[in-house]
Amino acid sequence: MSTSTSSAQVSTAQAAATAGRRRHWRNWSGSVQAQPREIVTPQSVEELTQRIKGYAREGRHVRVVGSGHSFTPLVQSDDVLISLDGVQGVQAIDEAAGTATVLGGTKLKTLGETLLARGVAQENLGDIDVQSIAGAISTGTHGTGARFGTLSTQVVGLTLVTADGDLLECSAERNPEIFKAAQVSIGALGIIASVKLRVVPAKRLRFQVRREKVDYCIENVERLKQENTHFEFFWMPYTQWAQAKYLNETDAKATGSNLWGEFNKIVLENGVYWALSEICRIAPPATKTVSKISASAISSAEEIDYSHRLYATPRVVRFQEMEYNLPAQHFTAALNEIRATIEQRQFNVHFPIECRFVRRDDIWLSPAYGRDSAYIAVHMYRGMEYKPYFQAVEEIFRRYEGRPHWGKMHTQTSASLSALYPHWEDFQRVRASLDPQGMYLNDYLRSLFGVA
Repeated sequence: MSTSTSSAQVSTAQAAATAGRRRHWRNWSGSVQAQPREIVTPQSVEELTQRIKGYAREGRHVRVVGSGHSFTPLVQSDDVLISLDGVQGVQAIDEAAGTATVLGGTKLKTLGETLLARGVAQENLGDIDVQSIAGAISTGTHGTGARFGTLSTQVVGLTLVTADGDLLECSAERNPEIFKAAQVSIGALGIIASVKLRVVPAKRLRFQVRREKVDYCIENVERLKQENTHFEFFWMPYTQWAQAKYLNETDAKATGSNLWGEFNKIVLENGVYWALSEICRIAPPATKTVSKISASAISSAEEIDYSHRLYATPRVVRFQEMEYNLPAQHFTAALNEIRATIEQRQFNVHFPIECRFVRRDDIWLSPAYGRDSAYIAVHMYRGMEYKPYFQAVEEIFRRYEGRPHWGKMHTQTSASLSALYPHWEDFQRVRASLDPQGMYLNDYLRSLFGVA
């Protein structure tokens, strides 16, 4: 089944109407802006390959955009920006083999509903579902659960559009080196035209939210990780409280969304929080008070539904974010140091610190390569000063062997990253062989990879 969106068709028409003129693009948070010569939205894989062949002949440079949820300049381009919004849909589902083949632009939320109709699901997801599957894989997007890897570990095969416009199939059996590089590639090897995912039988989860003492979460983190299928918590700065989330498989019937639950998620958690955040932006010293208000407002909740409907939550309030992967054994020390630093430096921050947990993998550029991991994310409301806060926290992450999430803000360089990833040079070798002219590189990636 292949689908396309009317918005993609409109985008294509607009691109044709504005050919030759610079167009403006910005990401979700507003941290990255670009004025590409051309923004195009192919409506099929065939059109996509033909466009790339033409760009190759012309010596053009191409970046691909999904939903714009990366905070770094991964897709920033002054030449060609390709949207995959027109290349969406599930091509095939093999329930017996436990696989689904999906076009690269397919949005995670749509994918979840389509898979559910066939009785299957992705085994885990992150906390937003508006991304395209290609973008989520490329940046190493993850959820939480000590027994689960990142979304990229669900990938059993990929079809890439190479820099010469050809389609290249890769998997553990076919072009295995390319496959290990392509599972997390930050869009530097080619365009992900389609993905073959490992899927599991559709499952229901019991989702519970509770207010817990942050010390309780930290002191019992190993037990909570093992006793719950999925566990995460959000510490509210300048308070002793955290919002803890527990998800566990259940045979109970789905309760589904209710009017109060939707009102709470959209109006209270987002609308009221936006208003409080605006107060903090206008009067930064109010952040402590707002954080304490947020902590006091944490209420217990419970819901049962199919897994893909519970992993994600609406994100209406816009922010900047930095997130690092740490070896799991360093989690407690690092988080306690972050807490102490916030108290000592008195940063104007009211957004919670998010803590999640992921199983190790063997993907070359995955932050979870070779180690069971904890992810710690810090946020700052859009429009507020974030650099001193992020810099102080990043210094802590670096002391604990931190690897940055590829889609989140960081200041790592090619030299520092090469020391963090055992297969860094292998990835560079594969990238250079697939794209020797650097069609898929922009200035940011050239700097990141140390490419002249």
